[in-house]
Amino acid sequence: MDRAAPPSGVVLLTERRLAGKPLAAVVAGAVAGGVRWVVLREQDLPRAERAALAADLRAVLAEAGGTLVVAGPDPLDGDAVHLTAAGPYPPPAVALVGRSCHDAAELGRLTTEDYATLSPVYPTPTKPGYGPALRPAGLADLVRVSPVPVLALGGVRTPEQAYACARVGAVGVAVLGAIMRAPDPAAVAAELTRALTDAPTPPTVSTPSATAPAPRENP
Repeated sequence: MDRAAPPSGVVLLTERRLAGKPLAAVVAGAVAGGVRWVVLREQDLPRAERAALAADLRAVLAEAGGTLVVAGPDPLDGDAVHLTAAGPYPPPAVALVGRSCHDAAELGRLTTEDYATLSPVYPTPTKPGYGPALRPAGLADLVRVSPVPVLALGGVRTPEQAYACARVGAVGVAVLGAIMRAPDPAAVAAELTRALTDAPTPPTVSTPSATAPAPRENP
């Protein structure tokens, strides 16, 4: 199976109950601001309703060449999923698989995943039980041992925070409330996108860590 390129830049996680307007309108605004990756959550919805929402969001993203990733093992008629740290293992056989991770041990369990999120980078009420916050220094330590590209997740609200994450090696930031709650999602997405673009590329770390996970296997 051909593998898809992993997410980068500003990645929007959906939460319709926080949105001040219909979810498709929020996503359209984010896309106008530069977002090309959206992770559909909304896991409380019945499958048929969630699949219909996925189709609507794919149509919005398609106009800009973007990609919808579905949280959970069911891709909802697509080919990209994002899994929890708890499973399933092995990942489903789809073109793109991401996984939520919080520490080096969870990174070490990755096999054929294409990317990981690391959280919480900053304090956030949406990631209870996973504290304390990594902050950029802790994120940097985990980026060094990750076998896959990393998105910074958790409490990223400002361009300064996004910039700090990119400086230590994150290929992007996964954002929920900052865009979902925004009166102008396009403006917030554009500010975060510019911050990531402006961040310098961190130096490559060539010395392997003694606790680094084994290299990922090609599917």
